[in-house]
Amino acid sequence: MLSLPGDRSISHRLAMIASLAEGTSRIANFSSGADCRSTLGCVRALGIEVAEEGTTVTVHGKGLRGWSEPTGDLDAGSSGATIRMMAGLLAGQTFTSRIGGDESVSMAPVMGPLAEMGARIEARDGEYPPLTIGGGELKAIDYELPLSSAEVKTCVLFAGMFAEGQTIVREPVRSRDHTEVALREFGADIRVRQRVITLEGRPSLEARDAVVPSDLSSAAFFMVGALIVPESNLLIQGVGLNPSRSAVLDFLLSMGADIQVTKIELVNGEPMGDIRVRHARVRGGVIEGGLAAALIDEIPVLAVLGAASEEGLVVRDAGADRTAAVVENFGRMGIEVEVTPDGMRVPGRQTFRAGRFDSFGDHRIAMAFAVAALRGDGESVMEGAEAASVALPEFWGILERAAGR
Repeated sequence: MLSLPGDRSISHRLAMIASLAEGTSRIANFSSGADCRSTLGCVRALGIEVAEEGTTVTVHGKGLRGWSEPTGDLDAGSSGATIRMMAGLLAGQTFTSRIGGDESVSMAPVMGPLAEMGARIEARDGEYPPLTIGGGELKAIDYELPLSSAEVKTCVLFAGMFAEGQTIVREPVRSRDHTEVALREFGADIRVRQRVITLEGRPSLEARDAVVPSDLSSAAFFMVGALIVPESNLLIQGVGLNPSRSAVLDFLLSMGADIQVTKIELVNGEPMGDIRVRHARVRGGVIEGGLAAALIDEIPVLAVLGAASEEGLVVRDAGADRTAAVVENFGRMGIEVEVTPDGMRVPGRQTFRAGRFDSFGDHRIAMAFAVAALRGDGESVMEGAEAASVALPEFWGILERAAGR
């Protein structure tokens, strides 16, 4: 039986919104990931008192206009989610701020709509951090996203809270809706009709106590581990089951995975439940098109499952940057893989050998090949194992307990 830390996407949003609500919000099972610590650091630097006790975070909100001018630069760390979403909130302030972060994160997707709303933003080379954001009056807009992105959508909606009137965001494809759920829970007037989100500006947000579900994306690594290791029978408690995030669960079931979901309940607008996974011989599958976009973070561990499956896994529309590290580590453990222009083909029924893997600084690679090593024929070594802490600092300890070692 496992209990995993809270979902990172939900934790980011709850911390930011709670800081703008009137009163004290308590957020239980807050994510332990480094990215969410960056969000809390930014909130604190903006004059909001934040207390941490175990996995519970208490945020003493001061209302929509409660942030104060920071004394120095804000630091988003390596979190693209933090800097993109915070940009929308900072654009509506009465002061100028500067926020740094991962210098490879393009801010162009959020700078366009924010400029349309009247924000003044300067960036390195016109699109990269650090950003200097001049706060001021914003105007509501009707914005059609060129590409589906939950972070860009959130940035525009967050900025829309400081504008008079209705801010409308139109999505080409449905993205995760944690922002809409959280804003509604805190009292914002927000409506969703198909792929059109309408937010009334200048809401009066009220503090809430909330529980963050366990991260389904993190749970996917342990689910695959249970599927590929003989005689496994694993129960993961309190996992988030938001339909906009459930693609990995649906895909595993389509492969023939032995998975049962029980004790489903709605907590703070988010569905959650327990997931039981047993070892099973899964068929295999194809990831392409919209599914590739939905599963982009899970592709490394699903590739590992593909190598153990009956028919293998085909990945299309993923891009070489998403598959290169997978291909390299497969080679180190003797797994056959065919590289294609937009993905890879992983034959099934392969033998897993012990190897010396490299995370390449990516938590998804570190975690995926730790799972692969469970099926290896000896002891494996992971270089750059600390990369897992970005998403799940407890990963190695939890994996050891799950494996009974």
